[in-house]
Amino acid sequence: MNHFYLTTTLPYVNGAAHVGHAIEFMRADMLARYHRGLGSQVFFNTGTDEHGQKIADKAIELKVSPQAYVDDMANGWKQFCADINMSYDFFSRTTDTKHEAIAQELWRRCDDNGYIYKKSYQSKYCVGCELQKTDSELVDGMCPDHPGKELELIDEENYFFAFSQFQERLLELYKNNPTFVVPDFRLQEITNFVAGGLQDFSISRLKEKMSWGVPVPGDDDQVMYVWFDALTNYISALGWGTEDQSQFDTFWDQGHTVQMCGKDNLRQQSAIWQAMLMAAGLPNTNQIFVEGHVVSGGQKMSKSIGNVIDPVAYVHYYGLDAVRYFVARHVHDVQDSDWTVERFHESYMASLVNGLGNLVNRVLNMADKYEVVLDVMPQTEPTDHLANFQFNAEMDRIWKLIGDCDQYITDEAPFKKAKDDLPAAQEDLRYLLGQLWIINESIAPIMPETYGKIRVAMELNKKPEEPLFPRLDFNADL
Repeated sequence: MNHFYLTTTLPYVNGAAHVGHAIEFMRADMLARYHRGLGSQVFFNTGTDEHGQKIADKAIELKVSPQAYVDDMANGWKQFCADINMSYDFFSRTTDTKHEAIAQELWRRCDDNGYIYKKSYQSKYCVGCELQKTDSELVDGMCPDHPGKELELIDEENYFFAFSQFQERLLELYKNNPTFVVPDFRLQEITNFVAGGLQDFSISRLKEKMSWGVPVPGDDDQVMYVWFDALTNYISALGWGTEDQSQFDTFWDQGHTVQMCGKDNLRQQSAIWQAMLMAAGLPNTNQIFVEGHVVSGGQKMSKSIGNVIDPVAYVHYYGLDAVRYFVARHVHDVQDSDWTVERFHESYMASLVNGLGNLVNRVLNMADKYEVVLDVMPQTEPTDHLANFQFNAEMDRIWKLIGDCDQYITDEAPFKKAKDDLPAAQEDLRYLLGQLWIINESIAPIMPETYGKIRVAMELNKKPEEPLFPRLDFNADL
């Protein structure tokens, strides 16, 4: 049996889920369901990142303890995962005592191998990114990704990770694995970054200045820098560093490992984390899938502009599978995409109400009327689109099948043919039922609720009692 390990990034719990999270989480869920459908044993990890300065600042603002704050927020993120029907196997929390112990063990391994040292330094630090910034990375003295946040000036003695020692090993990793980062232009981007030279970076903070973090092993005055702690969740979820490492051995060491992230996480996922694994003597990730960002009406989403997209609001109005459909078909696999309520509604009406929903009703109505059942289920050969992170191509393939069925009904007109040649009409309907079966099997990992409804309707040989996709008025308030 093949073993497939899949993980999302862990979002910070200092804010609510936005559409970018929904896209990453939904796509990850589609991949998990797809690989399960192939017969693979899947371990699907997600969760929440709960340490760092942003968390501490938010707790102070709300006048609660950091632990009480992250507990409440983690529950909210679990509800979000339920709202979008994520079939995860493990929910990581970086404040879990087991995770903290494993993060400390990874630190020890890196330290024992000579890749951690202590020194005094001065640096500019963006709390928004949780990253040190060089002057060349700044625009008008500010972080380009967080222009409204003042940079923090750090002047203290911390522990450092010898990132610079991994330049050649990382470049070799990229060279020998042309699909290590997907898409290829992101692989080229990280290759260029690493080839330009790497700088060692701080991986701890003074506890007296930032207490909300994992204690550094053997030094009660320091806590771990948030990235060193958070990235470890990818293996702490599998029990690495504990007495029972069987899941780590099965899924990480011997299986195929995939990390998903947005383009702003490229450096952390494909360079920093990979160097940490090398430093600890552990296998690297097999693949990293990097997505683009979402804009609305051609503008970056912003609360002040008022164009922020609430994915759960769309789920409540249109239904979950309508959102999953739009994500898979109309949000570009790897480039930035534009999401507007007008575009969503148009797609919903054309492709779901008048497309898939209408086809199911037409075929099953005729099958019921002319007493045709699907005796032999056609063999459904899965494509490799999803295996290669080609969500758009897979959806276009499925909707071409839907369009072909509509055209077949128009050309053959079985509802007219039945008047003069019932056996021929019934043969047409057996073909259409077979095509509908293939279509439904194909949407199973992408639109699982719809798949279940169509499967039941086909077993009963009657159209669904309720519309798969009801006709809805345009809602400009979404």
